Amino acid sequence: MPDYSEPDGPDVQHARLAARLRDQANDVRRLTSGLDEEALALHPIPEKWSLKELVAHLWRVQEVFESRIEAMLTRNKPALAPYGPDGDLEFEAKLASTCEDLLAGFLGDREELAALLDSLSPGDWRRRGIHPEYRHYDVRFAVEYLACHEAHHIYQMLQRREMVAP
Repeated sequence: MPDYSEPDGPDVQHARLAARLRDQANDVRRLTSGLDEEALALHPIPEKWSLKELVAHLWRVQEVFESRIEAMLTRNKPALAPYGPDGDLEFEAKLASTCEDLLAGFLGDREELAALLDSLSPGDWRRRGIHPEYRHYDVRFAVEYLACHEAHHIYQMLQRREMVAP
């Protein structure tokens, strides 16, 4: 198992991950603020997601990871399925909502997830699951993966916003 530890110890690392997720949620809010529904739905890069679609994706991925975390916390080494947005009916259903509603759902669920992470013991962070694509998959890895995945999409949101903002 790789050691990504920081000199501050696991409790500080875990608090930093929860804080990072909160900070990134604020970035999503900031990058969508002040734009109307039409601007949020624009595709400034052909065949790439709009800001609205990115918010829907972030919320859906957050749900997937939250369910994985819940499974690892409540079951012994549960099997965790890979995720891809293609053909995901729940992602498609989210797109019928306004971006304002998507953002509200994402932010509300994010705070619940961050509060859950704040409540975990060091042992909880090490609870494992079995994922076919990763040799070592535990709560900490899932949270760090979620944060990195999301950071990539926040970068895309920054690009899209500059292309559609008045």
